[in-house]
Amino acid sequence: MLRRKDMTDLKTRFDAQKAAFEAEPWPSLERRQSRLDRLMALTRDHEPEIVAAINADFAGRSSHETRLAELFVIAGGIAHAKSHLKRWMRTQRVPTALHFLPAHNRLMPQPLGVVGILSPWNYPYQLAIGPAVAALAAGNRAMIKPSELTPNFSDLLARLVAKLFDPAELCVVTGDADVGKAFSATPFDHLFFTGSTAVGRQVAMAAAANLTPVTLELGGKSPAIIDPSADIARIARRLAFGKLLNAGQTCIAPDYLMVPQGQSTAVAEQLSRAVKALYPTIESNPDYTSIISERHRDRLAALVEDARTQGARVIEIAPVAANRAGSRKLSPTLLLDVKPSMRIMQEEIFGPLLPIVEYDGVDAAIARIKAGERPLALYLFGSNSDNRERILRETHAGGVTVNDCLWHLAQEDQPFGGVGASGTGAYHGEWGFRTFSHYKPVFSQTGLAGTALFQPPYGKVFELLLATLRRIT
Repeated sequence: MLRRKDMTDLKTRFDAQKAAFEAEPWPSLERRQSRLDRLMALTRDHEPEIVAAINADFAGRSSHETRLAELFVIAGGIAHAKSHLKRWMRTQRVPTALHFLPAHNRLMPQPLGVVGILSPWNYPYQLAIGPAVAALAAGNRAMIKPSELTPNFSDLLARLVAKLFDPAELCVVTGDADVGKAFSATPFDHLFFTGSTAVGRQVAMAAAANLTPVTLELGGKSPAIIDPSADIARIARRLAFGKLLNAGQTCIAPDYLMVPQGQSTAVAEQLSRAVKALYPTIESNPDYTSIISERHRDRLAALVEDARTQGARVIEIAPVAANRAGSRKLSPTLLLDVKPSMRIMQEEIFGPLLPIVEYDGVDAAIARIKAGERPLALYLFGSNSDNRERILRETHAGGVTVNDCLWHLAQEDQPFGGVGASGTGAYHGEWGFRTFSHYKPVFSQTGLAGTALFQPPYGKVFELLLATLRRIT
């Protein structure tokens, strides 16, 4: 339940940032660079504490995964923003139609104001700081509400940010789900949410009451497709890595695998070998991450049991001890002979479970993808360019990696975001700067204004001018 103190604290912080923005509505390049430098210091100077806090929240999170997927990705994003920020901030001259000359047009990227960032638990540092990099680069103030499911990390982030930033620049608001709901209802100038589609709908509805624009980074059932031309032995390890990074608790992880008719058993064998090469053991392996909570682990176990009950073949690629009572490690698991009625084919999995579905021809593969909601990611494996281009043209997905998994997310020169049920809006690199900016069009008239010819009283001159313009435009 939301306490009065939490509500007061949230409003106080928001009001302070709003006032600070009004006092400095156009931060200089140097001021923005300073804020990015402090985010870089936060990332590089406090790596051990961040790794330890996230590990404690997961009760076993691979330190290498945290350093790669969170700290390394963020450091790269900050460096990219710093090197391009001067150009991004520049007011741009844009073309002016002949009949409006000698006036001219400009496009001015202007900070929006105060940005709210609601971040999830699965990549708590990357998905809190990544949007903040873009918001601060664009000249905004920002407030972050991290997930209540990572309390150790959330408290650490609040302390570290408070040391490096004035709370009127950047601050962290901690608290439970009720605080998150109040945060969603705060009249930010832009609200950025990463999380599930169900919660995303609630966030969008709360923001709509204030006409607050939103960016929604959601999820969905992202397919991976193995084309008949693919070298399964070569790509199996890439696919296994993409699925099992963070134990599958990744919004762009492959959610189900489509394989040519008759190949599910052969593909399952290759994947099993690849998983065992990546993770020779599970329970005591520091490279293999735990499920975030008992509730989420129980949910995943229930998905497997539901599929098993309905006739799926279940292949656990791990020692039985990995699934002992009380453990939050969950065996990498393949499921064959799955049916549309199974929960695992209806819900986003968000764990180390991979259903394998057979398809008969590229038309059937495309039809299956189009029958569902538009996913956040899509993966294609194979060398047949005709099939690849057909799938790229005829299906929708937030982003695509070809012959690998996940890596489209790390491209700072490409936007990252969803489409349809998997989200709206994008960020990373210049796209993040654009998300948190208003590109204000400015038309500047000169002393000699040709537009005076468009003014009344109307007559022959007006008709001649209009007829001439129709011929040349």
